[in-house]
Amino acid sequence: MFSDRPAKSEDPIPEATPEYILDEQVGYLLRLASQRHAAIFAERALLELSAMQFSTLIRLSDEGECSQNHLGRLVAMDVATIKGVVDRLKRKGLVTLRPDPGDKRRTLISLSQTAKDALPELSRMGREITRETLAPLSVAERKTFLELLKKLV
Repeated sequence: MFSDRPAKSEDPIPEATPEYILDEQVGYLLRLASQRHAAIFAERALLELSAMQFSTLIRLSDEGECSQNHLGRLVAMDVATIKGVVDRLKRKGLVTLRPDPGDKRRTLISLSQTAKDALPELSRMGREITRETLAPLSVAERKTFLELLKKLV
């Protein structure tokens, strides 16, 4: 039977290892990488955007007008979280909300003209943040790292 798992002798996390080495654990390392990225994002962010607000604007730009629930699914946020993010974006004048004419219980969200005008600069900012986050890696390592992260999510 074929398996994607490495052979026992190749497994980087052998079962027989008695100690738990924190510096070799995926969760710990991902958290450190995430903290580094968050610090870079906070330093470079335009319009006082959080990373969650930024990703919401970018997804909304890609998707176009959509319901708040659908937008939340697109950015992997629960209902309460996406509502808070959308409320803050509305206060900043970056999104517009309107009732769905086909279902008054739903709210449709779209980018405001201010957000549309800012998209080229926001996209540039996002690329710069990504470049700085991945700067310690070679070009080939960056590609591999992103491919591996996509497999995990």
